[in-house]
Amino acid sequence: MSIRRIDVGPRMSQIVIHGNTVYLAGQVGQPGGNVGAQTRDILAAIDELLAKAGTDKTKILQAIIWLADMSTFAEMNAEWDKWVPQGHTPARATGEAKLAGPEYLVEIIVTAAI
Repeated sequence: MSIRRIDVGPRMSQIVIHGNTVYLAGQVGQPGGNVGAQTRDILAAIDELLAKAGTDKTKILQAIIWLADMSTFAEMNAEWDKWVPQGHTPARATGEAKLAGPEYLVEIIVTAAI
């Protein structure tokens, strides 16, 4: 099986496609906003990246969500619930982690099918 990379940078690719599986790099929102705003930014970026890969959010297999503070879980989840299509909810894990910088409050990583 071949591997295809899209939006390749010096340290990582935003999208890697292997067979019929799409792997996205972790996405963070615009610094300065609250968890809800950052989550909306991230979900919009995920939509764009999945479209570049030839798929969409109905084909997400798994999502891993990192929050800088678990007390913001409900705020993130409210945005997630508005975005994820019912009947197409992926396997998901959410945890707390120190992210790349204090300005980042949430990071989402997804794997999808084509």
